[in-house]
This record gives sequence, structure tokens and C-alpha cells, in this order.
Amino acid sequence: MTNLSSTRPTRAGLARNLALAIALASGGALLVSPAFTDAAYAQKKDKKKEEAKAQYSKEFLAAYKPLETALAAPGADVAALKPQLTALVSMAVSVDEKQAAGGMIYNAGATSKDMALQLQGMELLLASGKVPVEQVGRYNFTAYQLANELKNYDKARQYLQAAINTNFTTERISTADLEITMAEIDFSEGKYAAGLEYLAKAIAHRKANGQPVDNAWYRRGITVAYSNQVVPQIYDLVVQWVGDYPSEENWRDAVNLTRNLNDFEGPEALDLLRLARRVGGLRDKQDYILYIEAADARRLPKEVKDLIDQAYAAGAVSKDDIYVADSLTTANGRIKTDMAELPALERDANAAAAGLRTVFAAGDAFLSYGEYAKAAGFYEKSLGMAGVERNTALTRLGIAQIGMGDYAAAQATLAKVDGTRASIAKLWSAYAAELAAGGATPGA
Repeated sequence: MTNLSSTRPTRAGLARNLALAIALASGGALLVSPAFTDAAYAQKKDKKKEEAKAQYSKEFLAAYKPLETALAAPGADVAALKPQLTALVSMAVSVDEKQAAGGMIYNAGATSKDMALQLQGMELLLASGKVPVEQVGRYNFTAYQLANELKNYDKARQYLQAAINTNFTTERISTADLEITMAEIDFSEGKYAAGLEYLAKAIAHRKANGQPVDNAWYRRGITVAYSNQVVPQIYDLVVQWVGDYPSEENWRDAVNLTRNLNDFEGPEALDLLRLARRVGGLRDKQDYILYIEAADARRLPKEVKDLIDQAYAAGAVSKDDIYVADSLTTANGRIKTDMAELPALERDANAAAAGLRTVFAAGDAFLSYGEYAKAAGFYEKSLGMAGVERNTALTRLGIAQIGMGDYAAAQATLAKVDGTRASIAKLWSAYAAELAAGGATPGA
């Protein structure tokens, strides 16, 4: 390399090439028009000393100077000069050559609206290592925008991550916004789990900084996760969503998507529908019928009667419906006998020699009658017995603890649930958290 300060690219030419501006429209409010000026680009050092250090080869200058002149001419045909510009990339070896070539190529691409050229220029500028520290994040963000427009997602991800790593933000763009954008890159490539992980980071970042999380962020993530059946990540997202936006409509959606993503049998469906009833999620006839079937008027008559009375009062089910009317008749006929048998069931279940079936039946019976402390005691006892269906017992113990108003204990209990019931337990835990915060009224 030769130190040729007398024959180096002119200061005016470089300034012109480094007056960078970009205005992309690749699908989002995150894209802005960063303005790069000679003043912002120049290092804050003595210009003469900087020039004296500049390193350019004779070969590079021989290629660069004619291009500089041609591009400065009125009506310059960038497309015709593109092969020469592209050839300049491989000739740029020193940091000064990369800086000079990058500025020229980027500016030529901007003038001709050639994003591939712009990206080449921006990559050279970044590779030069001479971008001012305070501008590195902005340059990486611009490189991301270009790569994203060109659907080069590997490069888009690389430069966006670099922008995140250098804490690039503006008045309109936060770190969380960049993380959301990273999620969208993954979604566009079908990398749904990775995208949801980035979305979770963005949400955590906002919450850590005391900022609200946009409802649209949750809905976007949930839509992607639901459409592509990304479990169990979707349940964590849903829990945060109903925690931040606990409307009846959102709760109903949360319950329904959990139902739709799982083939729940009667006991699981029952405990999920119990939650739906608590949060106002039972709306149409089918909701009530599914609940009536899962509860069974012969086993839980009081719960079924109360449910049907609610359905009639809400106008969700007609009294002409034969199945519902027959279930109500069965429930009404069973309640008196059932209540008369409760003391004996309680006594038998409390006996030291009580079998698991008796203990668990007592828990279920007292839970359905709203005697939560007794129900909790029997579920706790069942957990120490051989053969217990642990996840069912834990779920219903958590429900009983919620009924008792012991929300912290309920959350601790429900956190132990795994397997197919984990999604149900997460929703019940979210409900307990809402009650603990005073944001909901305990249901029936």
C-alpha cells in the first residue's frame, strides 16, 4: 500500500459520497429515514493528520477517480457504471479504501434506487471500522433495512442484531421495537419458535422498564403461535396477555384457543370450562352443553343445576332444549340425596384407612358445592396416596385455594402441574394473579 495523500480521493468527493440518506418502506413504522452527513460521518480529529494516515493503493485510485468523475457528471448513468462499482468492492482492501468505496457505492445506489448497491456500500462502510462509534448502530440498522427489503434475511438478522447490541434507538424506535422486528424476520422465514422467543424478550424489556406492552404485540404473537401450533410457548404468551388485558373477550379467546389446541377429555375440559364460567367466557349454547356433559348431573348435580340456571338466565339455552331440560331434572332429583350423603362421605374420606377413590370423590363433591376448605383438605390428602392422578389433584387443589382466597398458595400449587394439564393450570394461575391484584371478582 502507498501513502498518497496528494492523490487521495478529494475531500469534496468523499463528502458527497457520504451525504447518505435512506427512506425505505419495508412494511412498518420502525423504518425511518436516518440522515448521514459529512459532519456526522467525519472523525473528530485533525483533518490533516487523518489525511496523512490514509492508505490507498495506486490500483484502487486508478479505478476510483474515473468513477468519481463519471458519477459527478450531470445525468450520470449509474446502471451503466454498476460493473465498475461492483469491481471496486474487491479492490477495497485497506480501511480507507473500504470507507471511500463504501460511500461512493452507497450513494450511487441511493441515487439509482438500487438497494443491492446500497447494501454493498453500507457493508463496506461498516467493514472499514471507521464509522463513528455513535453512528455504528444507525448504520447497522440501515443495513438491516436494505437486507430486509432484498429478502436476505440472514443478513437482515445479522445487522439488526448488531443494531440491538449497540443499543441503537431513536425517539421513534426503542430496543423493544427492534426485538419485535427481529421476531418478524423469524416469522417471515417460518422460524416461529425463534420469533416468539424474541417477542418474549421485547415484552420483558418493556415490562422491566415500566412500559406498557401493546395489545397488538400479544395478538400478533398469539396469532402466529396458534396458526402454527407453537406450544407450549403460546400459553406463556396468553397468560401475559390476559394478565395485561383481562377483558371477558380476551379471556374467552384464551380459553377457546387452549381448548382448540388440545384434545381434552371430560375431567380436563371440566376444569377449563369452570374457569371459563368464572371469567365470563361461557357465551353460546355449545359452551354450556360441553360443560354440562363434562360435569354430569349424576355426579355433580348442584354444579350442573347452577350452570343451567345461568344458561337460562343469560338466554344462551332455550328451555325447550330436551338434553338440557333432562339434565336439569336429573340434577334437581339428585341434589337432595347428594347433600344428605355428604356427611357420611366426609367421615369416610377422613378415616385413616380411606381409599384414594373415596378421598378424591370427597374433594370433588365439596369443590362442586363451594366448600373449598374441605375440598382442599381432601385433595391435599390424596396427593400423599399411591395411584393419585397428581396433575388433576393439583389443579383442583389450586382451584379450591382460589375459592378460599389464598391466591399465593394457589399459584404455587398450580405451578407444579405439568403434562396435558399444564396449559389449564397456567390460565387458572393467571386468574389467581388477577384476583390477588384486585382486578377481578371471584366467580361462582
